[in-house]
Amino acid sequence: MMARTVLNQADITRALTRIAHEIIESNKGTQDLVLLGIPTRGVTLAHRIAGIIQGIDPDAPAALSGSLDVTMYRDDLSRTRTRTPAPTALPTSIDGKTVVLVDDVLFSGRTIRAALDAINDIGRPRAVRLAALVDRGHRELPIRADFVGKNLPSSTDERINVRLQEIDGEDSVSIEALA
Repeated sequence: MMARTVLNQADITRALTRIAHEIIESNKGTQDLVLLGIPTRGVTLAHRIAGIIQGIDPDAPAALSGSLDVTMYRDDLSRTRTRTPAPTALPTSIDGKTVVLVDDVLFSGRTIRAALDAINDIGRPRAVRLAALVDRGHRELPIRADFVGKNLPSSTDERINVRLQEIDGEDSVSIEALA
C-alpha cells in the first residue's frame, strides 16, 4: 500500500516546540513537572520535548523525562499481540508533581487508560496531562489530549505511521490505507 506523508521533519519539530511551550504555559513554569513517555515512540518524544523545555527555561529540572510502560495494565492483552514490557524509568518521584504523559498517536484511548492505572500504582501526582503528536480520533473512552501536535482525522481502515530519527532513521508521519 502507498503511504501518504502528512508531517515531515520540520513539521514534527514545530509541533513538538509548540507542545513544549504549551506545557510550560499551562504548568506556569517547569517546577514540579515530569514528562513520561509511553514506549516505544512516546519515550523518544518525551525526551525531545524535555530537551526543548530545557532550552527554553534554563531553570528546568535536569531530570525531566522518563518512561512509563503500560503493557501489563492493558485491557486487551488476550486479544492483541503486545510487545515485550519495557522498564518504567522515573526521573524523580511523581508525588505532588504535574505528570505529562507523552504518546505518538492517540486513538481509542485505551493505552492512556492503562497509563493512568500504572501511574496510580507508582504515586499520586498533583495532576496528569496528556500530550500526543497525532490525535486521530475514534475514542472508545472519554479521554482527550491536553497538547496535540496535529489532529489527523482518519478512517479505521487507515494506519498512522510515526517514524522517528532515533528509532527509524527519519522523522515523518504518514497515513496508509489498510488492505
